[in-house]
Amino acid sequence: MNHRRKAAAVLAAAALAVVTACAPGNAGAPTGAPASSGASAAPAATYTPATITLGTADDSKGPAIPPEGVQKGGTVTMIDRDDFAHLDPAQIYVNTAQTMAMLIHRGLTGYKRTAKGEFKLVGDLATDAGTPSDGGKTWTFTLKDGVKWQDGSAITSADVKWTIERMFAPFVTFGPSYIQQWLTEEDYKKAYEGPYDGKELDAIETPDDKTVVFKFKTPHADANYAFAMGGYGIVPKAKDTKEKYDKEPFSSGPYIIKSHVVDKSYELVRNPHWDANTDPIRGAYPDVWKMEFGQEPLQITDRFVADAGPDQTAFTFYASTPPERLQQVLSNQDLAGRRLVSPSPYGNYYYFNLDRVKDQKVRQAINYAWPSKQIQQTLGGPQAAALPTTILNENTTVGYKPYDLFGKTTKPEGDIEKAKQLLAETGNPNPTIVYAYNQTPTQEQVTIVIKNALEKAGIKVVAKPLDRKTYYDSISQTKNEFDLYWGGWGSDWPSGSTVMPIIFGPVADGGQNMSHLNTPELTAKMKEISENPDIDAANAAWMALDKEIQEKYTPLVVAENRIATMLHGSKVGGAEIDPQQWTVLPNTIFVKQ
Repeated sequence: MNHRRKAAAVLAAAALAVVTACAPGNAGAPTGAPASSGASAAPAATYTPATITLGTADDSKGPAIPPEGVQKGGTVTMIDRDDFAHLDPAQIYVNTAQTMAMLIHRGLTGYKRTAKGEFKLVGDLATDAGTPSDGGKTWTFTLKDGVKWQDGSAITSADVKWTIERMFAPFVTFGPSYIQQWLTEEDYKKAYEGPYDGKELDAIETPDDKTVVFKFKTPHADANYAFAMGGYGIVPKAKDTKEKYDKEPFSSGPYIIKSHVVDKSYELVRNPHWDANTDPIRGAYPDVWKMEFGQEPLQITDRFVADAGPDQTAFTFYASTPPERLQQVLSNQDLAGRRLVSPSPYGNYYYFNLDRVKDQKVRQAINYAWPSKQIQQTLGGPQAAALPTTILNENTTVGYKPYDLFGKTTKPEGDIEKAKQLLAETGNPNPTIVYAYNQTPTQEQVTIVIKNALEKAGIKVVAKPLDRKTYYDSISQTKNEFDLYWGGWGSDWPSGSTVMPIIFGPVADGGQNMSHLNTPELTAKMKEISENPDIDAANAAWMALDKEIQEKYTPLVVAENRIATMLHGSKVGGAEIDPQQWTVLPNTIFVKQ
């Protein structure tokens, strides 16, 4: 779900301030959409900023630093709405799947929790966070001793090379693409078709079993952050089953998948060949992980409030309290110790499909008519959602400067008359919009609100519900038959360089450019900003481009930003929020015996 380029490279050596967050920015959204800005009735102290700094080789040694009061053993249960669409690292780009992947996959680098709200980028399978040379064009990693697959075989540099090479294969359509692009070219699948026909990438070298060298075409001083993404988890060459790997991955992490009933449950047990002394990131405190799917947020919330029997040792990755229970949960002081509250770190949008909605005045009219306040009320009020006005999230963007192009601050309920005026200028004052939405109870309600508002402006809305498990797979098809749909994107670290070049980057099936906005002028401008070595100037330029894109192209409506409130059972310890994924961090979870 995130990314950057050279402009953010300067950040690699600095501390990064990010907002603590906790649910989705994707199809895994707890009840609806997310974004940022505006009032919140939740205590300000809840939103403790997190910091991410660059760790050393010593920081990269295991075991992980335990949370306060940690206990080992027992069975923990994770309860959520949907099963995971993908478990092949190459196909993982949604935060919920990345969270699950922490239990079974390891990468070259990752984020070590050093204290609550404090993290360091460290070597995971690698001895450190990598060594750049040639001005950042070359990156060298050395694997740790004793890192093994679930069958006890050694993880080697050949596995790392194979992992990246297989991401070029045609069957991989949904994961991150940055390392691939840096090694070859932007349209990387034309440059190389993967390793299955025996061809290798010369840009990845493995001089011995422990060393892997990446040679990029241009400098990328932030590459070690890119390798920390769940999508770059390592896959063993000897166990690669291509498409089938998505359902039966081979573990390098602390747990093995013992059983999986699709859309119903998982059970994970310990991987006997995982060595905590090699892992600075994962605590792996429970003996067994059970996962239960098919529960709506209302059911999950009520179970946690009741805190009965097995639910005392249960938690959720992303099920946020629904609007009808929010006030009860926030006002009940008995729940204070089991309550996690946090705004989303993501940018969240209702994308226009520019291949279908070609008249900018129609897109502008929809922006003016947008019922932001009504959607906020449907989601539970200011305690459940904020109303941002910019593409970039104010909480995770260095150099953020607000603007309000469509009057959302002064008329959050929408400006119907202005919308009608713009539609009249198009020659078609009554257009039809096909709106696709994630079929959840809350989004059903939000859809009614959107439909009512747009129809007041004269726009007919045809609502198309989509399966929640494969929602992103549907809207990310370039030939989809929808005009408007919600999507979320979170930066890998606080810079527009990790947002704009992705959501307005290459248009491809499974890609992240949901609006299909792709012009040579915009591409050139983003490249220029990305390569600016002056990080302050680059950040200012991203913010200026934010406004320019909405003025010149209007490819989206900025969505409301969810503020998640989640509960957990009374016998669950170490429940914290991952500042980048907006899900509960599995690495610190333990069962109170």
